[in-house]
Amino acid sequence: MSALVLALVAGGVVGLALGALGGGGSVLAVPALIYLLGFTPAEATTASLLIVTATSLTALYAHARAGHVRWKAGAAFAAAGVLPAALAGAAAARLPQAALTLAFAGVAALAAIRMLRPAAAVEGDREVRKGRAAGAGAGLGALTGLLGVGGGFLAVPALVTVLAFEMRAAVGTSLLVISVNSLASLATRFGAAGALDWAVVGPFTAAAVLGAWDGKRLAGKVSGPRLQRLFAFALLAVAAFMLVEAVT
Repeated sequence: MSALVLALVAGGVVGLALGALGGGGSVLAVPALIYLLGFTPAEATTASLLIVTATSLTALYAHARAGHVRWKAGAAFAAAGVLPAALAGAAAARLPQAALTLAFAGVAALAAIRMLRPAAAVEGDREVRKGRAAGAGAGLGALTGLLGVGGGFLAVPALVTVLAFEMRAAVGTSLLVISVNSLASLATRFGAAGALDWAVVGPFTAAAVLGAWDGKRLAGKVSGPRLQRLFAFALLAVAAFMLVEAVT
């Protein structure tokens, strides 16, 4: 199968996940770029940030039109992750390739576990909840910069449990968080973007953007819990594959 066809198929799946779940697409984008399209881990994380930024902004527009984005709370949550995203993005280029792969496998497994476990409410007064939200936002920013993931797979449960968002608002608002964090991280990798294979990254991004619109429509037809379970099992398989590849 040609690289162009693989890029189009993988991009469509990534966009579908982001549009339907408000996250998770980048966790598929990085392994697809590495194992299907021959990118190095460093190249894949940079390309993933470009793809996720474009796709998240598209999906954010669709969810905002439906009134599912809480701008003020989302902006505050995202602001906590801007500096960590930029710092981690600069540090990622200096880490060994194997370390990035292992870290990514661990994050994919964590994402799957979080999706399979039911969300539990977080106790505490308003100030405590704000502090936890800021901590979660900073952690998501660091993950975005280091591994090229948008962090929506962790942002959605954080918004639901810490800030008591209902699911649709959490999905829409997480796309704002992803977009801000990804842009902050990309600012530190601007030079690396020029060396990417744009004949692959361009079609991948275009397919992901189109897939995000389909994902938004899919979210209205299939129950959120069912979508999350299916995606979680796919993530577990990806994490196991990457772990085996990294240690063998």
